[in-house]
Amino acid sequence: MTLKTIALVQGDPGGIGPELLHKLLSDDEVRNCANLVVIGAPEVFARGEDQMGSRIDVRHAALDAQIDPFDGQVLHLDLLIEGIGDVPVARVSAAGGQSSIEGLRRAFELSQAGQVDGIVFMPFNKESMHLGGNEFADELGFARSFFDLKTPASEFNVANGMWNGRVTSHVAMKDVPDLLTTERIEKSIGLTDRTLKMAGHDRPRIVVAAYNPHAGDGGLMGDEEIRVIRPAVEQAQRKQINCVGPLPADTLWLKVRDGEYDAVVTMYHDQGQIAIKLLGFDRGVSVLAGLPVPMTTPAHGTAFDIAGQAKANLVPAKNAFTMCLNMASNRNATTGVDSGSAD
Repeated sequence: MTLKTIALVQGDPGGIGPELLHKLLSDDEVRNCANLVVIGAPEVFARGEDQMGSRIDVRHAALDAQIDPFDGQVLHLDLLIEGIGDVPVARVSAAGGQSSIEGLRRAFELSQAGQVDGIVFMPFNKESMHLGGNEFADELGFARSFFDLKTPASEFNVANGMWNGRVTSHVAMKDVPDLLTTERIEKSIGLTDRTLKMAGHDRPRIVVAAYNPHAGDGGLMGDEEIRVIRPAVEQAQRKQINCVGPLPADTLWLKVRDGEYDAVVTMYHDQGQIAIKLLGFDRGVSVLAGLPVPMTTPAHGTAFDIAGQAKANLVPAKNAFTMCLNMASNRNATTGVDSGSAD
């Protein structure tokens, strides 16, 4: 069996990324099921080794080195960032943000060249990325720009088999109502369907959240359900997508928790994030869907409060790796996954 090649992009050096990467590479199951390419600064890799008190056998090479068959050895493509070794633990930094951006850029280039099948990145810090030159709100915006996507993409969070997609994401709450259109919602439903199929669901069961309390109570507390959400659900149903809604957002998560549905399409960031993180924060994965390459990350952040203390929980990072590998293995059997949905 030919192993898939997965790129592992270092996280922010001030956070728990260095130790998480070390723990991931120390896991025999991870090392045995894929070819691994680490992309990042050697100083950050060494920081993870120092934090964990042990060394990892890797083969260092230039950032533009040719990726050859590995025979089980981890390849480390060295990213040269001025001042990266001096970044303090638990602090944002321009150098840390630049390393995240350039690591992602190289991973995307390798995916375009067909040299990696999926990308997993350790937690980034959005403030550091901004200081380092990222002109977008997050890494998804950077990815969309890099690939020049004409179709939207979106972030999903996954925990305990529950998926949360969203129509709007990193935008101010005051802007959400104007962004809720039938077209945007339908595309979000479609992207959810395609992404779950790539992850191995034959016919995903999708529930669409209402926007207003009690799903608007027939228009008494807002008309978005009547005006834009229900028409989007009906259009998706006509395309043979297995979806229902809109259902009240405060109760539908109980149905998802109990296994009635596989995924929720929410209207804004916290509508789903609060629920899914409460139900599975210590195991959660973020999937950046709609890109031409599977990309995942642990659902938590850089955790500056415990950085450098060797306390980070490996489970979300390993789950992210497993999810990425699964999607990379399934993507050849799935079409249209790169055409879907949201901000």
